[in-house]
Amino acid sequence: MANREALRELQTRLASRLQAAKGEGVSVSSWLAVEAAGKAYLLPLGQSGEIFPWVAVQRVPYTQKWFLGVANLRGGLVGVVDLAGLLGSTTTRNEQSLADASLLAFNAALEVNAALLVDRLAGLRGTDAFVSSEPPADDAPAFFGTTYVDSSGARWQEINLQILSQNHAFLSISA
Repeated sequence: MANREALRELQTRLASRLQAAKGEGVSVSSWLAVEAAGKAYLLPLGQSGEIFPWVAVQRVPYTQKWFLGVANLRGGLVGVVDLAGLLGSTTTRNEQSLADASLLAFNAALEVNAALLVDRLAGLRGTDAFVSSEPPADDAPAFFGTTYVDSSGARWQEINLQILSQNHAFLSISA
């Protein structure tokens, strides 16, 4: 009973702090910033789910190289997709690079039983973290959104996870 009350109190405090931040004009983060194969990506927080450390993945035969297999995350089997591989990178991974990697599950609201392998989490970002933006190129995948540029010149590609999860390439895991 005490745990339930403590959780309710925490949720109340968080809600009031978010309201106060909005009232003060403080920017609320919109994206989870990640890196995969040396490229920077922005994933919408509303479409992102829980973050997990790398766990053992059971390979699935006759699938695309970017589909790493299935993993047990919180008692459920989840398909693990190498984000960089899906986007065309041919980077090979070793045990050390996987030990530093993270799995980012899709938000449960998207009803996608999958997680993305990313090399590094780079924190939260809001629009105030960038100095300019560019619309997606005409030949960019449908799930690519705006490209943002930060003050150091780094380019961050926004990826719409909902559109990605419905993309033909993402759904076609058989080799």
